[in-house]
Amino acid sequence: MINYNKVVAVELGVREQQVEATINLLDEGATIPFISRYRKEVTGTLDEVQVGTIRDRITQLRELDKRRDAILKSLEEMGKLTDELKSKIDAAESLTVLEDLYLPYRPKRKTKASVAKEKGLEPLSISIFEQGNDDPLKLAEQFIDTEKGVNTIEEALQGARDIIAERISEDAEARAVVRELFLKKGLFRSKVIKGKEADGIKYKDYFEWSESVKDAPSHRVLALRRGEKELFLSLEISPEEEEAVEILNKKFVLHHNACSEEVRTAVKDGYKRLLAPSIETETRVFTKTRADEEAIRVFAENARQLLLAAPLGQKRVMAIDPGFRTGCKVVCLDEQGKLLENGNIYPHEPQKKLVEAQAILKQMCIKHNIEAIAIGNGTAGRETESVVRAMKLENVMVVMVNESGASIYSASEAAREEFADLDLTVRGAVSIGRRLMDPLAELVKIDPKSIGVGQYQHDVDQNKLQKSLDDVVSSSVNAVGVELNTASKQLLSYVSGLGPQLAQNIIEYRNANGAFKTRSELKKVARLGDKAFEQAAGFLRIRTAENPLDASAVHPERYSLVEQMAKDLKCSVKDLMSSTEIRAKLDLKNYISDEVGLPTLKDIMNELSKPGRDPREQFEAVQFSEGVNSMEDLRIGMQLTGIVTNLTKFGAFVDIGVHQDGLVHVSHISNTFIDDPAKILKVSQKVQVTVLEVDIARKRISLSMKGEAAPRAPKAKSSTNSKNENVPAKTDEQSMKEKLAMLASKFGK
Repeated sequence: MINYNKVVAVELGVREQQVEATINLLDEGATIPFISRYRKEVTGTLDEVQVGTIRDRITQLRELDKRRDAILKSLEEMGKLTDELKSKIDAAESLTVLEDLYLPYRPKRKTKASVAKEKGLEPLSISIFEQGNDDPLKLAEQFIDTEKGVNTIEEALQGARDIIAERISEDAEARAVVRELFLKKGLFRSKVIKGKEADGIKYKDYFEWSESVKDAPSHRVLALRRGEKELFLSLEISPEEEEAVEILNKKFVLHHNACSEEVRTAVKDGYKRLLAPSIETETRVFTKTRADEEAIRVFAENARQLLLAAPLGQKRVMAIDPGFRTGCKVVCLDEQGKLLENGNIYPHEPQKKLVEAQAILKQMCIKHNIEAIAIGNGTAGRETESVVRAMKLENVMVVMVNESGASIYSASEAAREEFADLDLTVRGAVSIGRRLMDPLAELVKIDPKSIGVGQYQHDVDQNKLQKSLDDVVSSSVNAVGVELNTASKQLLSYVSGLGPQLAQNIIEYRNANGAFKTRSELKKVARLGDKAFEQAAGFLRIRTAENPLDASAVHPERYSLVEQMAKDLKCSVKDLMSSTEIRAKLDLKNYISDEVGLPTLKDIMNELSKPGRDPREQFEAVQFSEGVNSMEDLRIGMQLTGIVTNLTKFGAFVDIGVHQDGLVHVSHISNTFIDDPAKILKVSQKVQVTVLEVDIARKRISLSMKGEAAPRAPKAKSSTNSKNENVPAKTDEQSMKEKLAMLASKFGK
């Protein structure tokens, strides 16, 4: 059998021993964050990505073995398993090769070939396929049998060709060659379905489209498939038929005689009727899988960046969920996110109780000593922001917050548990406020697919997407660390080694016994055994603990090592953590052992210098431009501040405060060539953009980040300016520049 440790090691470019050690840890129940953080000596310092890849690849290979065993058993039961076939099956390194080897023996429904075999024409097919100098007409004459339904020579020859065609289509080598041709020289070809031109306008680019299979990017493959699924497009995948048939002829047509001509005819039929449709189906699956993987990778990375967005921190926050007709829901939260008060204001039409609304907001700010106001960026968001900024509240930060998924949370079981008696909109406002304070802690309560950072998330493999996003959330939570005494059940459930049930048990223990005083107290929680404690403890923090190490990422299994360091320097652990001079006296080589090497020792020293440090960036508020609240307010050449909300291979989506994200095409992100926006941009990053094109009908905004991408125009006013002046009328020269910019934008695409 295949040595999978070696296979994975070669694929990853690591040592076989590293793979074996990692697999052993995974099989013992260790999590990826734990392995990559606390078992560096065992794995040879493999990171999370490498450990995750090993996990996924070994799972795939083990599934391959299960299928291999099932095929061998089936062939043995059929009496078809030869030594040669078994050797080929044992050596197969992919599911595709396995299935190709099994295909000729797989039980199948009635086919033209099986009907011909029932008529006794298989010997004729064998004689013709050997391509001797016999006359096929004379050979076929011997198989005329009216009782079996073979009435003429041509019927006999046709049956023989059907058998040959199926034989060719099931030949493993032939399938491999044609499969490679589809992948290297195949084309996606799409056309609009007649009569669907008007309704399918969003697929206009693909009404008459052709693109190489090997070069088609993920987003385009998924768009084509969606257009086909929604019955706006017809889609086919194929190389040039003549080239494919010629390749098969070279393999199967051995001579230039009458029998060879029969084989040639069978080759063409076998390709068109059997092999091409089969390989097209495989190619569809392959390209879909490949597109899914890329889309999921981009989605997961965007989600990671959003989850790890800079937190405002423990501040007293007012949060507003804006609305026109139903008013704005207002909540006040304390430093821990606890709800203090909630109410409604109606500053907009149709009620427009502006003075009253501002009075209520001011009174609530004073009463609760509010330090920041979070405003949801949905409907009426910019209008509400204008109302709040006009109040000129001193020492109060005003921030627009991405509210994607807040409505999902407000109707969730988690929200009902916490706020059973409150309206959905109040719960949503609480979520907006908490998202400003700590995006990670709040976003883990929402299905990752609902946080608004993906493309085609409903088109990709949902199981793979969920698994990838779960990994990202878990990685993010454990990278930041979790405060044991304040964390929600949802946040705790993503901690290494825990899960929903243990998280619930921790909450119940905390409610019954008060705050945890030490990490070791976790062992008193119901069903939280030694293994779960080992996996989880290092990622949990107790800021008020007597032992300062309980507030750090130093694992309890290394407390004695740190205590020995302090003892050797004749100081306390607290002194060791607070003094750079004392730590500088340590010679780490003195503490290397069979279990602890330099990687772990360096991690410990880094943690002692900044115990429990938050790896996220410092919070920076972003202000959108005043007077630009909708697409109608945009002008070509206008320069605006925006926030990156989503990254794809073809560009970056940017929120500029008009309820519709604009697209910075990859060709307009930098003055130098880049092939992936993620190389220089991150989700939640503040950027400066220039408006290139506005298509209100299709709700599309084209933006640029290039220095000279569009005609110069007066910058939109900063929102710190309370005056709301009208945008100046355009001159003829400006209008001409706008048209030129639009043409340049289209050309750039």
